[in-house]
Amino acid sequence: MLQTTIARMKNFYFTDTEFDNLMKNRIYHILLIASNYDAFILEDDGRIDEQIFNEYVSLNLRYPPQFIQVDSEEKAFQVLEEQSIDLIITMLTPAASSTFDLASRIKVLYPEKPIVVLTPFSRKVSLSLRNEDLSAIDYVFSWLGHAEILLAIIKLIEDKMNVESDVEEGVQVILLVENSVRFYSSYLPNIYKIIFQQSKEFMTEGLNEHQQMLRMRGRPKILLATNYEQAVALYQKYKSNLLGVISDISYNRNGVRDKEAGLKLCKMIKDDDKYMPLLLQSSDISNREKAKQIKVGFLHKNSKTLSMELRDFITEYFAFGDFVFKNPKTDEEICRARDLKELQEKMFYIPDDSLMYHISRNHISKWLKARALFPIAQLLRNLTYEDFEDLDEVRRYIFDAIASFRISRARGVIAEFRRDHFDEYLSFTRIGNGSIGGKARGLAFLDSVIKRHKELDDFENIITTIPRTVVLCTDVFDEFMEENKLYKLALSDVDDDVLLNHFINARLPFRIHEDLYTFINVVNNPIAVRSSSLLEDSHYQPFAGIYSTYMLPNVKHDERQMLEMLSKAIKCVYASAFFKDSKAYMEATSNVIDEEKMGVILQEVCGTKYDDRFYPTFSGVARSINFYPIEPENPEDGIANVAMGLGKYIVDGGQSLRFSPRYPKKILQLSDPQLAIRETQRHFYALDLNPESFKASTDDGANLLYLRVKDAQKDGSLKHLASTYDYHSKQILDGLNHQGMPLITFSNILKHDKFPLAEILQKALSIGQKEMNMPVEIEFAVNMNTPKGAPYMFNLLQIRPIVYSKETVEIDMQKIKKDDMVIVSESALGNGEGKDVRDVVYVKPDSFDASKTKDMADRIGEINQKFLNNGSNYILIGPGRWGSNDPWLGIPVKWPQISATQLIIEMTLENFRVDPSQGTHFFQNLTSFQVGYFTVNPYQNEDHIDMDYLKRQKAVYEDEYIRHVRFEKPLQILIDGRKRRGVVAKQDKEIDT
Repeated sequence: MLQTTIARMKNFYFTDTEFDNLMKNRIYHILLIASNYDAFILEDDGRIDEQIFNEYVSLNLRYPPQFIQVDSEEKAFQVLEEQSIDLIITMLTPAASSTFDLASRIKVLYPEKPIVVLTPFSRKVSLSLRNEDLSAIDYVFSWLGHAEILLAIIKLIEDKMNVESDVEEGVQVILLVENSVRFYSSYLPNIYKIIFQQSKEFMTEGLNEHQQMLRMRGRPKILLATNYEQAVALYQKYKSNLLGVISDISYNRNGVRDKEAGLKLCKMIKDDDKYMPLLLQSSDISNREKAKQIKVGFLHKNSKTLSMELRDFITEYFAFGDFVFKNPKTDEEICRARDLKELQEKMFYIPDDSLMYHISRNHISKWLKARALFPIAQLLRNLTYEDFEDLDEVRRYIFDAIASFRISRARGVIAEFRRDHFDEYLSFTRIGNGSIGGKARGLAFLDSVIKRHKELDDFENIITTIPRTVVLCTDVFDEFMEENKLYKLALSDVDDDVLLNHFINARLPFRIHEDLYTFINVVNNPIAVRSSSLLEDSHYQPFAGIYSTYMLPNVKHDERQMLEMLSKAIKCVYASAFFKDSKAYMEATSNVIDEEKMGVILQEVCGTKYDDRFYPTFSGVARSINFYPIEPENPEDGIANVAMGLGKYIVDGGQSLRFSPRYPKKILQLSDPQLAIRETQRHFYALDLNPESFKASTDDGANLLYLRVKDAQKDGSLKHLASTYDYHSKQILDGLNHQGMPLITFSNILKHDKFPLAEILQKALSIGQKEMNMPVEIEFAVNMNTPKGAPYMFNLLQIRPIVYSKETVEIDMQKIKKDDMVIVSESALGNGEGKDVRDVVYVKPDSFDASKTKDMADRIGEINQKFLNNGSNYILIGPGRWGSNDPWLGIPVKWPQISATQLIIEMTLENFRVDPSQGTHFFQNLTSFQVGYFTVNPYQNEDHIDMDYLKRQKAVYEDEYIRHVRFEKPLQILIDGRKRRGVVAKQDKEIDT
């Protein structure tokens, strides 16, 4: 089970390989010193730049260098003085001494610049080189008629420039020992081609295009030695990172020719590391038997198939290509793994003797190193059978190590969705090349925060993560809209149901069908299909909860039905971008509806299955700034609202438990038993697992069950959350082992620390605010009803900024005369000064009827539209909670129905008292639009509201419940955010601040 594996992954810790720190030194500009004739020969059928560019492109390499050709010494020195040159290549002239003399003079002036001499191949040239002073020359190469030699020269120089720093990150090395200019000029291009082909293969370990390109930097380096002493020095320095050695047999040792120098080098290395791959090559075929005697590979230099034999040896013994599991007795192949995923999958199917064979020779670690998977390779490098009780424990260790590495590597990365690579170890993937949208960006950001801040996941028996997520990018939306010609209809004024029907009957792009099929076959839990538009949850566009989210049961026995449900849900989310409420919201935010684009998030739902329903233990919303602190809380202590079941209950304004993460045991709602009975959660949302319950509808909650809390008792899900109200003693008793009414108090969690919720939230809010550099709101869901032995799951679902005014306003209450004020509030949300507001719309207290609040919401929406039409704002006053989904707790307006307000007043009536609510999408929009929000309760504190003053004003509009008045001059509105005070002065009255 994945979450059990994830729990075990805490035994492993992997640091990321900083691929962007590799290959820091590159060759960008090359000075070519050659006569026009030599340059013409080099160019052959085209320019050198073009040939090199084509070589780079064919091997998927970046940064091809630029060649600057000169035909004289004077021009060479002029270029060196005026331009930045990284490498000098000079053609050997007929007067060889002049070439080396020029190189010496350049080296004196520019000692750090590498110099390469390029010669036409001939026996005469080779012999003449033996008598020249080559001290100023880094390398001599033979031109063999193809630009690939230039590529090999460039890469050899770059490898030499970077090897010392790159091996510290785990980069591997291949040592070539050869003194024949002719042969290494032929060998190196071949070896580099093999390496670049290997790099192309291990690029697939990258999770997106950027990662894949960066991984190319982790390819093995090639180091060239031309004598015995150089070879030994390089071996000793880099042996911990050495993939293997390719060596000639006859070359200088101690300054003289030694016909067995290569044999001696191999013996020395085998004494040090008996499993190091070694390849000898010689033009003398009789040396094959000598190589066989010391058990190393051999190639005949004059073989017509030399390059193929070289490639085969490197592929097999340097751990390139697939990992091949072999039968150690017959050397026959048992199976092979193309990548890390397949290696992990096959770990439990390999015969014991084969696994033992490969472990004892460190083959797995070497293969991982060759694929630039350095952290996991380093972990498995010293793996021995003696460290474990049996081979089954070894298998489990390797499996868990790879699983841990894959999970760690995927965190914080937006991976490309690839059907053959998608599995449960990828946390965030994308389908398409467009934008992922605002909500998806928030999720991806959370994933990266968890990865970078290990303290968020440093709780025993708890996994902090984001749900597995796949995003359909906005280009899929564009394709859907254009292929089905939906824009004309979408931008019209048709009813939402008509619009939705057209969208449902349209076809999703054919290219994503197989991707969706792959997705549903990997996920095990129900699926949430969420909107992620360009504007949602961005810093400056407060689109929170405007579009739809649909939840689907996971039908494992019928893939066709599952795919059909998923497709319909995606199209429903697309349609929701053009529903009337969405259009009204776009108008309120001065955005153009046809500029909005919709990404779609497909996300595994956190929770547990209980018979025919599914829900998490609890969900919540936390904010790093608290506009309603209760002593000793401060605004900076933050606030959280938690409720049993799906988070829709909180988002819709249901009765949740409110606490400050800094003071989790101080909960106002539980301060009095009668208050607790009245103010704690009585219902919760769960997903109906009957597939027939899902219908394509404008109501995204059509297949959610609205259940009573006591309905969950048989599920066993209340054990962590509930207390009992004892009717006889009239006390609240912890736990459910008592007779009485169950109350959702979270006592086991907040009081007895069964789950460190407050501590996790404090860390998450603090880190989130620091990372975003502004207050944040976080949505989360927790599942504690996990299988025995499995950890609890803390899922971070969303993070968004809370935008609020930083304008400083200070209200001195000593200077405030209540008779001059329309409203005085000691509990005010917001900060700053209201401008140009002359209108007040209020619910008449005398005729308020809680059973008619839905009608009131509709009428207020009509009035609001008029303000939108003329671009003005107003003050809205009414009893109870604005925006509550429960019409008995307040007026259930949606944000578009009140979007033109600049200040909202939540008023307490003598016979209608409801505590303020916070933590919903409604409040996110309030603060994002910088709308003030006053709670006025004149029955308990110094609050004041002069309804008689409002009654005396002439009505612009009035009906049984609503009244709209307009003043000749703007009313002054002040909000002191730090002291949480707010006032509205009467007309012609002005407050000094």
